[in-house]
Amino acid sequence: MGSMPETAGQTNGTVQEARYIGFEQLPQHAVNSRGEPALNRWSHFITKDKDYPASQAMLYAAGVPDKDAMQNSPHVGIASVWWEGNPCNMHLLDLAKVVKDSVTKQGFIGWQYNTVGVSDAITVGTEGMRFSLQTRELIADSLETVTCAQHHDANIAIAGCDKNMPGVVMAMARHNRPSLMIYGGASKPGYSRLLRQTINVSKCWEAQGAYQYGTLAKAVEDPSKTPDDVLEDIITGACPGAGACGGMYTANTMATAIEVMGLSLPGSSSNPAASATKMRECNKAGEYIRLCMEKSIRPRDLLTLRAFDNALTMTMVLGGSTNAALHLLAMASAAEVPLTLADVQRVSDKVPYLANLAPAGQYLMADLYDVGGIPAVCKLLVAAGLLDGSVPTVTGKTLAENIEPYPSLKQDQTIIRPVDNPIKATGHLQVLRGNLAPTGAVAKISGKEGTSFVGKARVFDKEKYLNAALRAGQIPRDENLVLIVRYEGPKGGPGMPEQLQASAALIGAQLKNIALVTDGRYSGASHGFIVGHVTPEAAVGGPIAAVRDGDVVTISAITNELSVDLTEDEIAARLKGWKPPPSAVTRGVLAKYQRLVGSADKGAVTDLF
Repeated sequence: MGSMPETAGQTNGTVQEARYIGFEQLPQHAVNSRGEPALNRWSHFITKDKDYPASQAMLYAAGVPDKDAMQNSPHVGIASVWWEGNPCNMHLLDLAKVVKDSVTKQGFIGWQYNTVGVSDAITVGTEGMRFSLQTRELIADSLETVTCAQHHDANIAIAGCDKNMPGVVMAMARHNRPSLMIYGGASKPGYSRLLRQTINVSKCWEAQGAYQYGTLAKAVEDPSKTPDDVLEDIITGACPGAGACGGMYTANTMATAIEVMGLSLPGSSSNPAASATKMRECNKAGEYIRLCMEKSIRPRDLLTLRAFDNALTMTMVLGGSTNAALHLLAMASAAEVPLTLADVQRVSDKVPYLANLAPAGQYLMADLYDVGGIPAVCKLLVAAGLLDGSVPTVTGKTLAENIEPYPSLKQDQTIIRPVDNPIKATGHLQVLRGNLAPTGAVAKISGKEGTSFVGKARVFDKEKYLNAALRAGQIPRDENLVLIVRYEGPKGGPGMPEQLQASAALIGAQLKNIALVTDGRYSGASHGFIVGHVTPEAAVGGPIAAVRDGDVVTISAITNELSVDLTEDEIAARLKGWKPPPSAVTRGVLAKYQRLVGSADKGAVTDLF
């Protein structure tokens, strides 16, 4: 048998095989030794006959029970992004064990393995955050590597934190074998005894800003409590246990987006981490991966432009993270779907913002689950013509068919507004362009902070310098300022770190006279007048590198403008003598990432198609 040509992708709407040099596979109509349709179309290459006796010996040692299983049982990779040091991920190994049991009940052989993770919430504001975004590529590379090297016939991926979800989907798009994703689920809400309110992890950063500007203790009734008492109470109460951060931050944003794309089971994105519902979902995984294998439902069948429109629609409705733009572009690139920033704006222009969810709103994912969860939201949006209910899914049914048995949103709920009475008539994510961002930037503007901002620039060449200024109380309240943080893009960071420490501190300090602009990015927990993903980034000589203190910057969600009050000639003159600063890294994973990574307006990927 000869080697396959190295081609992949979608051409004129026809899904083609993702192929790798040297890979052999049975045709679609092949049968196994029992005369049944062969579901082991990749693993058979090393398990059939005696062509690879050493491979079979190793597999027997790993747990394949007998000759019949060796020759006929499909191999399913069960990939969890498990590790103990992060509540978003700490329970995923337990979920993976339930998934393996469900796969075994189908007569399949399940192989558990893990990949790397980084906690954004733990690393934010530190040098460790530079390693976060590149884990998306490492996760994708890991799953692709194990699936293809080990000849797995299918994959079930269990993801928990921000980069996990796009990473596993990027891998699915590359290997294109029957796959589904299980979201680890959101955590329970935290609680502050002194504030007497439900809180979550973002409150810690907002409290830090209030602490630094002397307003934190004013928020509690007990005059004997010091700012340190209040801050300690918030820190110890914010995260009650396993599960992803509870607001509509990046993890929940990506999980909900992927659910409406059809790559996870109904309700996966809103089923809480510590719930019987999540366990039932894991128990169903084997049944549905069998169905995907039998019907040859594969990721590129589902990753279509219609599905990406659904993902963007749900993001706009729920008030999701700016990171959605970055990650959806990366997922589309892996699937060779021509999604662009223009599509982000196109969907934002026609989709209302409906959800009263943190960070800009009041409620958490646990609250949304209690009133019907994402299936109920889908019912509302399909009925309103905002979501395409005809997209196919891993259940073998359409999205509309999946949600039909689920109840509608509770009538007395106040989390999701009626479509005809939105928080904002169009989406909160806006793609801005202008002489400060010629190829685009992504703004998160809910409308609560207004729709335009003009202020004098105050420039910081790294996030750490802004954080130091905030800690010292050096950002004034008496003038409109646009804080420019640059050299923090994918190459400049390197790693495009999230700047939640700064954005949350400004909210906590109630510095409403401030806007933030960066070629880096923001956490999904960020809110306020913020603009990220400015391209071209400063490290490659983008116009943001030319801005100086005192320059007047205009941000407008009305005209979708991000500009500085300079002529093109003035910008060119300032950049004439510009040289990129020396890189902070020269060896290791970040240096490798810096060399390979592309621009944020293309998803900041390392293998752009």
